[in-house]
Amino acid sequence: MASSAQSGGSSGGPAVPTVQRGIIKMVLSGCAIIVRGQPRGGPPPERQINLSNIRAGNLARRAAATQPDAKDTPDEPWAFPAREFLRKKLIGKEVCFTIENKTPQGREYGMIYLGKDTNGENIAESLVAEGLATRREGMRANNPEQNRLSECEEQAKAAKKGMWSEGNGSHTIRDLKYTIENPRHFVDSHHQKPVNAIIEHVRDGSVVRALLLPDYYLVTVMLSGIKCPTFRREADGSETPEPFAAEAKFFTESRLLQRDVQIILESCHNQNILGTILHPNGNITELLLKEGFARCVDWSIAVYTRGAEKLRAAERFAKERRLRIWRDYVAPTANLDQKDKQFVAKVLNADAIVVKLNSGDYKTIHLSSIRPPRLEGENTQDKNKKLRPLYDIPYMFEAREFLRKKLIGKKVNVTVDYIRPASPATETVPAFSERTCATVTIGGINIAEALVSKGLATVIRYRQDDDQRSSHYDELLAAEARAIKNGKGLHSKKEVPIHRVADISGDTQKAKQFLPFLQRAGRSEAVVEYVFSGSRLKLYLPKETCLITFLLAGIECPRGARNLPGLVQEGEPFSEEATLFTKELVLQREVEVEVESMDKAGNFIGWLHIDGANLSVLLVEHALSKVHFTAERSSYYKSLLSAEEAAKQKKEKVWAHYEEQPVEEVMPVLEEKERSASYKPVFVTEITDDLHFYVQDVETGTQLEKLMENMRNDIASHPPVEGSYAPRRGEFCIAKFVDGEWYRARVEKVESPAKIHVFYIDYGNREVLPSTRLGTLSPAFSTRVLPAQATEYAFAFIQVPQDDDARTDAVDSVVRDIQNTQCLLNVEHLSAGCPHVTLQFADSKGDVGLGLVKEGLVMVEVRKEKQFQKVITEYLNAQESAKSARLNLWRYGDFRADDADEFGYSR
Repeated sequence: MASSAQSGGSSGGPAVPTVQRGIIKMVLSGCAIIVRGQPRGGPPPERQINLSNIRAGNLARRAAATQPDAKDTPDEPWAFPAREFLRKKLIGKEVCFTIENKTPQGREYGMIYLGKDTNGENIAESLVAEGLATRREGMRANNPEQNRLSECEEQAKAAKKGMWSEGNGSHTIRDLKYTIENPRHFVDSHHQKPVNAIIEHVRDGSVVRALLLPDYYLVTVMLSGIKCPTFRREADGSETPEPFAAEAKFFTESRLLQRDVQIILESCHNQNILGTILHPNGNITELLLKEGFARCVDWSIAVYTRGAEKLRAAERFAKERRLRIWRDYVAPTANLDQKDKQFVAKVLNADAIVVKLNSGDYKTIHLSSIRPPRLEGENTQDKNKKLRPLYDIPYMFEAREFLRKKLIGKKVNVTVDYIRPASPATETVPAFSERTCATVTIGGINIAEALVSKGLATVIRYRQDDDQRSSHYDELLAAEARAIKNGKGLHSKKEVPIHRVADISGDTQKAKQFLPFLQRAGRSEAVVEYVFSGSRLKLYLPKETCLITFLLAGIECPRGARNLPGLVQEGEPFSEEATLFTKELVLQREVEVEVESMDKAGNFIGWLHIDGANLSVLLVEHALSKVHFTAERSSYYKSLLSAEEAAKQKKEKVWAHYEEQPVEEVMPVLEEKERSASYKPVFVTEITDDLHFYVQDVETGTQLEKLMENMRNDIASHPPVEGSYAPRRGEFCIAKFVDGEWYRARVEKVESPAKIHVFYIDYGNREVLPSTRLGTLSPAFSTRVLPAQATEYAFAFIQVPQDDDARTDAVDSVVRDIQNTQCLLNVEHLSAGCPHVTLQFADSKGDVGLGLVKEGLVMVEVRKEKQFQKVITEYLNAQESAKSARLNLWRYGDFRADDADEFGYSR
């Protein structure tokens, strides 16, 4: 605390008191004042000064809670007017003071002067002159100061001021009320109108004790919408301040303590009032936030009446400058230019979209602080039926459709709020990759707020210390409150909407029934749900409420990469460009389709129109497809040909190497193809229940052995942590087989953490394992280093019995003869599922398939290709021999004559 130099005096004379300076912090009563110094790097020191030679009345005191028999002490007459006289005159003012006496207990008595020196107004004399204090009894006027006090008192008596006026002063005694019977009613009765008050005490930066005028209610007021660091009470009764708690308290004290303010009563929490304190110099709530002394709190910001967005803006101001409690704050970063608008390419679900950046890359954006609809309570879903979240979760479809119609193909503003780091999987929660969470707006509308207000999403609640949330979190909470009040969407009491959507993709029977209806309908409305390749799409037909696979007619589009058994077939040139072109043009857009026919797999073939343009023509026009001869029958044939001619002239993409050939007449030469017999050694590792089998190439067997040895050594030195791997369908991994060894595998299905269906890619067998027996496959042992060694094949020229018992007999015979043995394999012809081959025993060179026919375990599949006629004849002769001997299938004679269709056979 600052002090002036001591006044000079002759040696041997009486000591002259030191004059010290300070600022009045608080007036305790008419004769007790707290003076503080100037703050330097923290809250300043302070001391209590009791005015010498005078006495003022004692203020009211509440009985201690620890003394149940004690009673509240009321004001003494004229005590409160004395305190108010000093409060209005001194609070926040600079004064000087002298200490005249100090008791053994440490109480200091002295004189206080208003101003920088003792020439200023003497506070004790002013009190006595106003009749608000008296000279102490028994005091003799033996010095100038005491003489002046005596004169002031006589003048007050003569003028009948203060306590010297007529009456006993009972009208100056306050009727203090320490509790409120019904706080909610009390708050509501003021209708959020400002109430005059005096701040009597500051507990911490955001909690004060206020005296409400004119009814003298003494209440605790918590500032709405914010919370400052507090003082934690320890077991021994001491208080430990949190970081910046003392500084925040001083900030509020120096501006509000014992000031006249107005308080807007906004809500209540037990006996505490939630409110906003208004001072002529500003709003303390916003100031605390702006200076980094407080953070916004969600539970009370909703009742703040002066605009929650101002509080968030003030908090943001402090965060950006890392002030005080935000000194370690790290702002979210994202690799997208937030100044430019982003193009929405896809809506993933009710809280996530994919945007195309200016760089051409795609980025997934999650809407900040909202949660999409989800299944509540026990899952009543049929266990045998696969869950389709878009259609089976109530309101998920409505939420997705809202976003699709609002955003797809539009430019939006994306403001990144935070980045949620990746989290590993636990027993109850799956793993999550890193997520960029942002506020997305279009035309000034916050999409998340619109979703929530329609009851199509809910707002996430956060821990108080979790600042990673939407920059418009308060608007989201308000929107949710409106949706709940109005019973919208998820908050409705009505029956939830049910979407019975039939997926007939690949279902040949259903597709056949549906085909005539679609052909007669002409152009049908559809929504493109998925793009498999440039010419293959999945469509949702809203009128028919079904999903179909749709192939573009009239064009030959480059085929994409395919995963075949044991290898990955590379895509044709420009297949990815064609897929991307189709995605950007039609994905999740509303289109029109004309269905012309269907293929054997139940896929519909036809024409797709987007904004009046034919997608087949557009693909040809952009040199991403060629015209197929089947287009000749179509009314679009001329458009396709002219588009193809223009593309050929540009010599781009699929026509990059196109050269016009002179027309020459060439006489066709018919060559009869001969059967190729090129047997290679293989090792049979697995026989399936449908009589397919998996083999390893003998020539690469040593490579597999070496890879397995290195992989197991690596696993032994770095064993996988149980439960650390989160399996995903289609991923390659390592799996522990029943023999206790680790093998390469692929995840085929994830039922639950305890039931993971895996396929051993080097051996062809399948198994259901818990996730604890799976691990991550190191890149050093991936399929890029050595492709999957188990290749699937089927027997050529035979029909597998459809009867379960007959098929089991055939499978048992094959397992007994060839499993885990070396054989010779020749590929005869290809088919949709897998290559069809003939297999020979390595030693005898006997045909395994022919042996099955001879034993009457299978029937012959008659093929018409000329190159196979010789071997087919041999197979048919063997079948006749088995039939004559009444072996196995033929034990009851030739059953095919009357009921072949019923048995599932064809001649």
